[in-house]
Amino acid sequence: MNKPNILIVEDEESILEMIALNLHHNNFQPLRAINAEIAESFLKKNEVDLILLDWMLPGMDGIDFLKRIRTNSNTNEIPVMMLTAKNEESNKIEGFDVGADDYLAKPFSQKELIARIKAILRRKKPDFFPKQIKHGNLQVHPDSHEVFHQSKFIKLGPTEFKLLYLLCMNKNRVLSREIIVDKIWNNESEIDARTIDVHVKRLRSTLKSHGIENSIETIRGAGYKLSDEINFE
Repeated sequence: MNKPNILIVEDEESILEMIALNLHHNNFQPLRAINAEIAESFLKKNEVDLILLDWMLPGMDGIDFLKRIRTNSNTNEIPVMMLTAKNEESNKIEGFDVGADDYLAKPFSQKELIARIKAILRRKKPDFFPKQIKHGNLQVHPDSHEVFHQSKFIKLGPTEFKLLYLLCMNKNRVLSREIIVDKIWNNESEIDARTIDVHVKRLRSTLKSHGIENSIETIRGAGYKLSDEINFE
């Protein structure tokens, strides 16, 4: 499944790049625009699943651009989240009245931003959030945190489940230890390579005890990836 395309319309480069990096780390595809004119060009050429729109833009401001989005039959269904330092109730009401789906005041937490994006997409585009991920005879259920192999339940600890889910969501990608720390432990500084190796070893051992051999590859000097040659006995 393709990653959701998120168009960021933000004229402050540092904020733009911070949001884009955070989106990339959370399996979204960021598209960047520093003003409404560039954003409008993107919308004509790309399929966009959600727009993060700054209010205070050079030239056409965010509110006027949102009005254009909502009056264009090609874009009026795209969900839009306003990102702005304007935090008065009247500003929020104006944004919602024009057609914003959500409103997040600056400065904001990157975790909250991702949570709000996911909440909007679950409502608007639920296909981006599969209820079950399959890899061979292995089924991973992200909502219930359950794993099955040939319909038999596999009990995993919370960290091992997160690790397996992360690997399944990145089947063809080698995940470095830094990425794993960022995704599972939110980049906590006290988590070292040894801790990750221990959890990988536990996950491999549990899967092996259920007849799943060669589950996770170690790529020397790079990290880990879900094996394309898992042997389901």
